Amino acid sequence: MLQLRLAVPSDLTEDVVIVLSTEPTVSSLAVVRGASIEPRGDLVFADIAREHANAVITRLRAIGVAQQGSMHIEGVTTWLSKAGLDAEVAAPGSGADAVVWPEVGARAYADSELNGTYLIFMLLATLIAASAIVLDSQVLVIGAMVLGPEFGPIAALGLALVLRRRALFGLALRTLLVGFVVAIGVTTALGLYLRFAGLVDPAVLAGSRPGTRFIYQPDGWSVAVAVMAAIAGVLSLTSGRMGGLSGVFISVTTVPAAGNLALGLAFWLPDEILGSAAQLGVNLSAMVIAGWITLAVQQKLLSRLPVNPWQRDMWLRRRKDMLGRG
Repeated sequence: MLQLRLAVPSDLTEDVVIVLSTEPTVSSLAVVRGASIEPRGDLVFADIAREHANAVITRLRAIGVAQQGSMHIEGVTTWLSKAGLDAEVAAPGSGADAVVWPEVGARAYADSELNGTYLIFMLLATLIAASAIVLDSQVLVIGAMVLGPEFGPIAALGLALVLRRRALFGLALRTLLVGFVVAIGVTTALGLYLRFAGLVDPAVLAGSRPGTRFIYQPDGWSVAVAVMAAIAGVLSLTSGRMGGLSGVFISVTTVPAAGNLALGLAFWLPDEILGSAAQLGVNLSAMVIAGWITLAVQQKLLSRLPVNPWQRDMWLRRRKDMLGRG
């Protein structure tokens, strides 16, 4: 269930009420006259089944709500309403499968912003990855994976391809490239200092390194893991189940590959430079393509799936519980 909070000019309120009151997937509707100061007008509140939110939002945008006022979309975590259950029954598909595209788009733009916080997280993650390589520590590699913020712009690239948003694609690509260039550049400079100060023995990096050797030796499994991680990550973002992102972060070696690439440049280890660059390119390419395909499938297929019998049984049980007839 989602709640819409609209601030609209007074002359637009009636059109908004007509749109929302004629939607069977809207379970509650309220208007507070004169409550909005900017824009000067009214506040409109409505609860809507997540499965049908895109269609309703499209109708509201068509009459000028986004241009003349504002539209807030928020998830409702807990609600008790027979009308709400009836609205979900009337909505096609499943709420878990539904993608609210304005919600995903807003998150994509936010994650694609190139700012100091993003660069600091990327740099720290790459530095931790470089430390993990020097110490041959898998624990630190995992820490670097979790800290890296690169999945946001990677997912935004897939979304931009699906929705054909050139501006979003450019923002995400710039953030991704600048982030890696800055992180690799600073880490390389630090590696050069460590090298010429004699604080790190080049033989350590050129050794067998059983705990971190996989970082610069890409293979078919690198592609497979990147694809599966991207699918899981996109599904986590679109469904709002953010817990799945932790598994994504510790599955792909983008940041560790960047850290190893930086050390390879600093200590001039051509095999590791080439291997790390290949690993980084394979991971990024596979994740962008897999994310793009996943979003395209969600856009074309999942939102059109019919309600399954198990879902109808769940609705019936919830209705009995709500009415005290269990």
